[in-house]
Parts: sequence; C-alpha cells; structure tokens
Amino acid sequence: MLVIVAPGQGSQTPGFLAPWLEEASFAARIDWLSAVAGLDLAHYGTEADADTIRDTAVAQPLLVASGLVAALALFPHPADAFTTVGAVAGHSVGEITAAAGARAITAEQAMVFVRERGRRMADAAAKAPTGMTAVLGGDADDVLATLTKHGLTPANVNGAGQVVAAGTIAQLEALAAGPPAGARLRSLSVAGAFHTTHMASAVKRLRHLAQSISTHDPRTLLLSNRDGRVVHDGRDVLDRMVDQVSNPVRWDLCMQTMADLGVTGVLEVPPAGTLVGLAMRALPGVETFALKTPDQLDDARAFVERHGQPSQLTTSPTWRLVVAPMKGTFTGTGAKVGDQLAAGDAVGTVTSLRDALEVTAGHGGTVIEWLVEDGDPVAPGQPLVRLHPEAVA
Repeated sequence: MLVIVAPGQGSQTPGFLAPWLEEASFAARIDWLSAVAGLDLAHYGTEADADTIRDTAVAQPLLVASGLVAALALFPHPADAFTTVGAVAGHSVGEITAAAGARAITAEQAMVFVRERGRRMADAAAKAPTGMTAVLGGDADDVLATLTKHGLTPANVNGAGQVVAAGTIAQLEALAAGPPAGARLRSLSVAGAFHTTHMASAVKRLRHLAQSISTHDPRTLLLSNRDGRVVHDGRDVLDRMVDQVSNPVRWDLCMQTMADLGVTGVLEVPPAGTLVGLAMRALPGVETFALKTPDQLDDARAFVERHGQPSQLTTSPTWRLVVAPMKGTFTGTGAKVGDQLAAGDAVGTVTSLRDALEVTAGHGGTVIEWLVEDGDPVAPGQPLVRLHPEAVA
C-alpha cells in the first residue's frame, strides 16, 4: 500500500520551487493558486530569503500550493491517483494538502482556508513572545513530565524519539536550563507556539469561515493529526483541521495507523524530507521516497506503480460508506438492512487494545448492505456498511 504525505511548516527552504517552475504547466498552476491566495507564491518559492518565508502567513500557503501542484505533476490525470494511492496524511498545515488531495475540499477552498489560517495564526503569535523547541531523545515519560513541569505543551508528538515543546519564550528558556535527562534540544525557526491554546483566536476565525466551506467525503483514506484515525466524513475532516490549530499534532499515531494498514511505501511531496525521515525510523521495512525536484518524477512514478493499489473507497450518487476509524474488532448495534439511521446514529463500536470507539453514520440514511459481521477484525478505513442517503428536501 502507498501513502502520500505532505510536510508542515518549517520544511520550506529558500528557492525550493525554482526547478519546478521551469515546467510551464506547473508554473501556470502556481500562478492560479497565487491568485486565489492573494500571494505571489512563485516569488516566495524562488527569490525570497529564509526570514521572509518563515512568516506564517507566507509559509503555509506556499507549502500547500507546492504540495498540491507537485501531486498533480505526479498524476497528470488526477483520477489516476485513486487507483493507486491507498491513504494520504499531512503534518500540521500539510493536512490541508492531504484533504484537498483526497477531494474532501477543492484546491481553491484549501488555498482560501490556508491563507486565513496563516494570517490568523501569525496574528495570534504576535500577541505574546512564544516559540517551539524540538526535544530529541530521552525517556518518553520523562520528556512529557518535564514539559508539564515547565508549563509547556507537547505540540507535535512525532514519534521516533521526537517531541516538539511549545509555549512562552520564558517557559522554553526554563526548559533549556533544565532539559530532560538524555535529551537534546533544538530551537525551531517558527513564529509562535502553534498547536497550543495560544492559537485560540485563530481557531475562532477559522470555525466561522468553515461554515461556508462545502465538503465531500474523501476519495481515499485520510489520516487525522488528532488521533491517527481514518476520517471519512468530509465535514469531520474540516472540523478537525480547524480544531487542530490549537491542539497537538499526533504524527506518531498517524504512523501507527500506517503500520496497521500494512503500508509498504511512503512518498512525501515537496518540500520533502522531514516526514520520510521520521518514517524511516518509525516504520522499519517501509520504503520511502522524498520528492524534491521534478527530475525525480519518473522515479517517483515507478515508486507509485510499485506500491500502489486502488483505494478501498469509491463515490456513488446512490449510497455512502461508513468506515472503520481504526484497527480493532467490530460490534454492531443490531441495525438491519432496510433500517433508517439518522445523522449521528451509531452503527457499532470498534474495540482495540487501547480503547473502544463508537462509529456513527455521519450523513444518515437507509442500511442497504452490511460489509462486516459482529466479531470481525477490521482495518483502519475498512468499509463497514453502505447507506442510501437521506432525501434532501
């Protein structure tokens, strides 16, 4: 199985888009997304210096646009992606790239959303001196206990012995003076304490904006930063992306879900390198590919062909799927074929060694076919039941 991943803020480097813009269709698409975002992304991706593209309001739209357009270069016919890509995921702002790639939202909606996300997060960061520090190594429990002692938030739990602490500059200075035993600290070049309560004002604005964004159920498995679970309701995807601005990124749980899915290949879109590095340490035996420049496209397509398989999900005007959010054992509620379920009604529970999660019918409708039985083991994203959608008056 192939997973395509999109990196988050901090992965951008000066000039990383320059080789891509030599190709006319790529340049034209970047120009279009620049018009939507109200930013000259070609300039920022080729000529701007490191300090300029560190600006949250610039970095976030730049990352989403570059990832989306590189994915289009990888799949010249976009529908081809759904015959090969098993799942998608993105780290922090990269989750917007993944959501657009899975067709939960359009590319244009993604650019408007990320434009406002970047602006509002930059505004929130300007209210107080805050920042982020990577904590590398050390005992996991001791690291978290030390962050708690200093009043810091584990804003990114990235797996492979990497946690990113976020909070005020004073709190980070206290961490530097009293780090966890055996851990190394690295200050990150970001503008604020992202994925913490310091971003609350940005969440408020994005929640209001999200009310006007139409969504679709993802066309392929989409892993959520919140908990690593597969999310197959388009509105839930959007709501989670809004809430994620002030909540920790659990990339470790996303990689655990990849392992549960039996992933064999992970390909990272530009500016690539960070996420495949984490995957190499956390997912032994899984092949990785960091797509950095267009001269790699032929090799990347060969990688896709080697690991690709069709998505388990399809779209139909006459029915919707409800899928398992995680690996576990399924127990149904007793609903039978022909029964009517309202939006939000439970269809069953998936129980794992860690927890039990109720699965609901996001859209409601009539049960037309059960695809699993009580006691069946299920994989993340496995279809559980087909529903005929409720009629819309």
